[in-house]
Amino acid sequence: MKLKPSALAPRRLRRSAATTAAMAVAVVALPAATLTAPADAASPDTAATSRSAGGWNDYSCKPSAAQPRPVVLVHGTFGNSVDNWLGLAPYLVERGYCVFSLDYGQLPGKPFFHGLGPIEDSAKQLAAYVDKVLAATGTEKVDIVGHSQGGMMPRQYLKFLGGAPKVNALIGIAPSNHGTTLSGLARLADQFPPIGDVVDEIGPALLQQKEGSDFLKKLNAGGDTVPGVKYTVIATRYDQVVTPYKTQFLDGPNVKNVTLQDLCPLNISEHLAVALADRMAWHETANALDPAHATPTTCLS
Repeated sequence: MKLKPSALAPRRLRRSAATTAAMAVAVVALPAATLTAPADAASPDTAATSRSAGGWNDYSCKPSAAQPRPVVLVHGTFGNSVDNWLGLAPYLVERGYCVFSLDYGQLPGKPFFHGLGPIEDSAKQLAAYVDKVLAATGTEKVDIVGHSQGGMMPRQYLKFLGGAPKVNALIGIAPSNHGTTLSGLARLADQFPPIGDVVDEIGPALLQQKEGSDFLKKLNAGGDTVPGVKYTVIATRYDQVVTPYKTQFLDGPNVKNVTLQDLCPLNISEHLAVALADRMAWHETANALDPAHATPTTCLS
């Protein structure tokens, strides 16, 4: 699918000040040791080429009795398996989880920025990756944590590709479950640097996430959830990409919808910062992964 930039926004894509600030906060907030790239990353396009003892994407990691399932992290649109998770992945590793992340939705000529290809194809990549993680860890199920498109796309895997028996929980951080407005898509595109001097085409995944798209109608037909999977949605009122923010929420059994500002009115995270740097969102993720040992999420989490 070829889209002219004017189809989403009347200006060339550029990195916004908000994005730069969010990334800076994420990097500054992390200990230096956590910034080492993970071992055995899924794509040569990413910066993950060195090995990190105790890092993520460690296929020798075996889940413990306390944390019995591996966690698969699924990046968002324009994201990749490393940059999206420089905060949350080490946070979960430190808590005893075997953590893995994949690249998906790659398009030719667009290195580093993934999640752009057809979502149906991306879900097939996720299916293959989950099988790889299950085989490596010797477990029967994974937990999936995804940001933005990465919180919605796994639902395609669960509903249409036989993923439900292999997944215990899906945790979406600012997920595009019911799509977003065209202005939200334009704002998302505007927060990343150009892929080339002039962008003549944008991946089909963007318009598949527009509210009312044929893809989303099919995904959500007959209900938001599938039996046997636990769902958590973590949203921020200040999300400027997946808008209105309540469209992120799911309806159905085994669903918990969380608005961070209900837990701390001082939280001002927007769409990117909520995954990159928000320790409240990370705390809620940990609670969803291990609800039996959940602790209250506060402004000081």
